[in-house]
Amino acid sequence: QVQLVESGGGLVQPGGSLRLSCAASGSILRINTMGWYRQAPGKQRELVATISSGGSTNYADSVKGRFTISRDNAKNTVYLQMNSLKPEDTAVFYCNADLLYYSGFSSRRSGYWGQGTQVTVSS
Repeated sequence: QVQLVESGGGLVQPGGSLRLSCAASGSILRINTMGWYRQAPGKQRELVATISSGGSTNYADSVKGRFTISRDNAKNTVYLQMNSLKPEDTAVFYCNADLLYYSGFSSRRSGYWGQGTQVTVSS
């Protein structure tokens, strides 16, 4: 019923930039917080940044000043602009959305994950 589709990953040199996008689709009533997480090989998934429906943002210390999260509520899309990328940013990036969706004649709240997009920072 609900899908999150990410795009924008790839290979970039240290110091470079990438912009990730994640579009939510389906029987969505309202999207609350959206966020980006990442998982490097052999490590646990960690929070990168979140943004509330009102635009309040939160960042991991490791990305503050380099990454910017934003969203377009009309398009149900969240973005992650990543600048000054470092090799340690290499990971699979996942988007997440806390949302309400239509279920029959009512609505339900649930969290959804995208399929992940690979970001590799290497020279």
